[in-house]
Amino acid sequence: MLISTSATISPEAREGQGHHRIDVQGLCSGYHGKTVLEDISFVIEKPAIYVVLGPNGAGKTTLFRTLAGILEPYKGYVEIDGVRTGKGRTGTHLQYLSHIDGFPDGLRVEEALRFYATVEGVPDRGIERVIQLLGIEELRGKFFSELSQGQKKRASIARIFLQERGIYLLDEPTSNLDPKLAREIRDLVLGLSKNDLVLYSSHNLFEAKEIGKYVLALKGGRVGYFGLLSDLRPAKYVIGIRAEKAEGILPASSKQGDYYRQELAGPEEVPKLVAELVAKGVQVREVKELGNPLEDLFT
Repeated sequence: MLISTSATISPEAREGQGHHRIDVQGLCSGYHGKTVLEDISFVIEKPAIYVVLGPNGAGKTTLFRTLAGILEPYKGYVEIDGVRTGKGRTGTHLQYLSHIDGFPDGLRVEEALRFYATVEGVPDRGIERVIQLLGIEELRGKFFSELSQGQKKRASIARIFLQERGIYLLDEPTSNLDPKLAREIRDLVLGLSKNDLVLYSSHNLFEAKEIGKYVLALKGGRVGYFGLLSDLRPAKYVIGIRAEKAEGILPASSKQGDYYRQELAGPEEVPKLVAELVAKGVQVREVKELGNPLEDLFT
């Protein structure tokens, strides 16, 4: 069982106030009359990365589209910096990166950035700034359709950082990327948004643990947990032991691949277990934590 805070109480209330604020109360939203999100309430106002976590179909994209003013709530409301939003109305300090890359294939990267900059009233120096920040100088003259998945993601992120907004909604920015590129994108987000309020959606438990300070977990269209990632406590602590000469000492039935799976009360029991195994002649090569406390949010 997870120790959690109330979904209607802002976790950052314990740590001071931020400049921007997202206030969501009693929100019900969906598509064509079908409800996807049911009675969602939370307040966010401290600059940090908030991972909006949930399996596919949990309502992450629906939440982002409602916050961005693309969808009209069926019930409840969204306020961005004190301004009530709705369909076609959004906060002026908000930028939304859809999970679908939004560049026209028929434009070159620099042409597209100039188009979006013109729409948003961004001067030329803003274009040069994001090109340098995202390291996409070599992509200037390439058509978007010619880019790799990782290059497309960099160009898309450059678009939303053309103008500093303070609030960013990033919908699964590392989807369909290999692990190396995914890490690069996470590092970019961390570097670019240190003083901003960022909602970063993901269904990857380990990504959430790596990038986020707070977690807003959705399950079945409702908030399952909202609070500090560090406050999560796993229902059980499981380690994997890679060892030699363990036959008859560690049960063969517990072996998963190269590791013997062992369930303990907590990490404080690991040294004692290792000492006992070594005393019995087991050659312990590696001990690592298995699982992730966020897994309990999906059960």
